[in-house]
Amino acid sequence: MASTRSTTAVPVIGLGTAVIFLQQDDTKNAVLAAIELGFRHFDTAYLYGTEKPLGEGVAEAVRRGLIKSREEVFVTSKLWCTQCHPDL
Repeated sequence: MASTRSTTAVPVIGLGTAVIFLQQDDTKNAVLAAIELGFRHFDTAYLYGTEKPLGEGVAEAVRRGLIKSREEVFVTSKLWCTQCHPDL
C-alpha cells in the first residue's frame, strides 16, 4: 500500500514566538509580516500564549491570499511535561 504522507521538508528557518509577550495583535501582525517575507515555519508553545494569535495570523494570510491554505505553513508547538496527561 502506498503512503499518503507528504515528503515536504520542514523549513530550517522559522519565526519563534517566545519573545512576543505583547498584545495578541502584535503576534498576529508579526506572523503576517513573516509570511509576506516568505516564512513558512513558526514555533510556539502553550506557555508562550501565542498559539491562538499565530493561528489567527495564518488564517488572515489565507484570507488575504498570501498563502493558499494552512497546509503551506509548518507550526511546531510544545507542551510542558505537567500538561501531558490524557485528561488534559
